[in-house]
Amino acid sequence: MKLGARIFLAYVLLTALCFSYPLSRFFGELRTLFVENVEEVLVDQAHILAALVGGSMETGRFQTGELAAAFTAVHERTFSARIYDFTKTSVDMQVYLTDAAGRIVFDSARPDRAGADYSRWRDVAQTLKGGYGARTTHPDPQRPETSILHVAAPVMVHGRLAGVLTVVKPTTNVNALLEQERPAMLRIWFSAAAVALGLSFLVAQWLTRPVARLTRYAEEVRAGGRAVLPSLGGTELRDMGLALESMREALEGKKYAEHYVQTLTHEIKSPLSAILGAAELLNEDMPAERRAAFLANIRTEAARIQELVERMLELAALENRRELGTRETVPVETLLRGVLEAKAPLLLRRNLTVRADFDGAGGVPGDPFLLHQALANLVQNAIDFSPDRGSLCIRARRGDTWLILDVADEGPGIEAAYADKVFDKFFSLRRPDTGKKSTGLGLNFVREVAQLHGGSVRLENTAPGLRASLVLPLA
Repeated sequence: MKLGARIFLAYVLLTALCFSYPLSRFFGELRTLFVENVEEVLVDQAHILAALVGGSMETGRFQTGELAAAFTAVHERTFSARIYDFTKTSVDMQVYLTDAAGRIVFDSARPDRAGADYSRWRDVAQTLKGGYGARTTHPDPQRPETSILHVAAPVMVHGRLAGVLTVVKPTTNVNALLEQERPAMLRIWFSAAAVALGLSFLVAQWLTRPVARLTRYAEEVRAGGRAVLPSLGGTELRDMGLALESMREALEGKKYAEHYVQTLTHEIKSPLSAILGAAELLNEDMPAERRAAFLANIRTEAARIQELVERMLELAALENRRELGTRETVPVETLLRGVLEAKAPLLLRRNLTVRADFDGAGGVPGDPFLLHQALANLVQNAIDFSPDRGSLCIRARRGDTWLILDVADEGPGIEAAYADKVFDKFFSLRRPDTGKKSTGLGLNFVREVAQLHGGSVRLENTAPGLRASLVLPLA
């Protein structure tokens, strides 16, 4: 499982744990809070009614029949009271009254209970002792939420305890209100959970993005591309990335040096052998014409070594650059005309004509010196492989995001087996006119320049001839 998925699943588990338990506690405590509010109102009602009954008893006007008639009338009333989202249609409160001994004087719910002993019930017993009397009953033991509250208050007559009045209120409406609000609360909870999971996903992506960048960087290094260490912020991943970059540079530097020493030794060995052989023969007596030929051979091989070293130095400097230092808009027409002017003597010597089509090509962002060198190598290759009195075609094609510079010749083209090898260092094909090879560094240099600019180079047989295309981004 990927790191991002693990982080996201961890957030999901944490969200489930952190939301589910508080939610269950919330519904439980919310019911308790509602019941507490109901009980607080019942305390007020019990004391008010107890005071009214006590006052009637003091004046001798108290009649249980009048109290019974009042409750019968109010229970028969029909009304509709809209309390926010809850509608109340009936009175569900009951009252019972005891004397100072705890025996029933009046019970609005059960008139036949007159004379029954309620003195052991907690609401009556605690009130008769001078304390707060209240109790809860459960008509259905299987449904503990269907409870009934009993809150009592003392009935005082001339300053003496004459009895207890208890207000009875079922919690049915509280349960109905909770059930009515539960879907809305659950919607809020699920919405919050969805937002939390969405944010968790974004956080997981944000945390793993530097890891993905570092992974792509390692894959580019493994593939041998021009890898640039990505931005990793100020985290520990940045330290790890810098350590990997340092290790890569150290390993590549060692491998680079070993490869170049071996290759340079191999490439220089042949011209050195020719120079040494010619030098030994010059010690002998020979005709002047032959001596001049050996001297010319020494100069030719020495020039070959010099060109090889210079090309190696240019390529080494280019490969050590991870990115362009500065970019400027290079006029394509000026660039191509400069290359053709530099190659004019070679074109004239081989009687080659050039067909150019780069009007309106505009500019391309990049390093003018490197782009000149890259195009010069492509034109040089086209000259080397073109037949005498042949022609070259140089064209600039501009798209929405890319500029393509084509250099086409009328030479023999390239065999499929060599299509990729020609970009390797020191790999070279024999020139048709001389049968000799070049340093084998030209196309490798072109590829390095293209990659440094974020572009590419490709070769395509055109029958007859070959077309080399340098592809450069416009931004």
